[in-house]
Amino acid sequence: MIPADVTVRVDGASRGNPGPAGIGAVVEFGDARAPKELCAYIGETTNNVAEYRALLLALEEAARHEPASLSVYSDSELLVRQMRGEYKVKAPHLRPLHAEACRRLRSFPAVRILHVPREENRRADFLANLAIDQHRKG
Repeated sequence: MIPADVTVRVDGASRGNPGPAGIGAVVEFGDARAPKELCAYIGETTNNVAEYRALLLALEEAARHEPASLSVYSDSELLVRQMRGEYKVKAPHLRPLHAEACRRLRSFPAVRILHVPREENRRADFLANLAIDQHRKG
């Protein structure tokens, strides 16, 4: 099977910052496969930690499919600019998450990381908030 291109859309949500947090990701394939949706409650943390944890979850899933290329879309300007090397990672608690994301990205043959407006990331946002809501009900 020829490797397909994979697109991931990621978002993290935290109610209170820090507060109850969830992560969401949509993994889209460049072939006929249906997208895969992922979400998880990650406990009490900040929005920026949730953004990175969403990215790590999506990268883990994308790697399983050995794509020819990977495109990452996020509405977090901080995450995108840090991952592109445009911003330094100043917060000590984000450094290990950033390092792990960089390590995982090196396994892909080609990577693009793009900032999108929140409106273009609605499904990942919905999934992140769904994880928080389901945890609260559960």
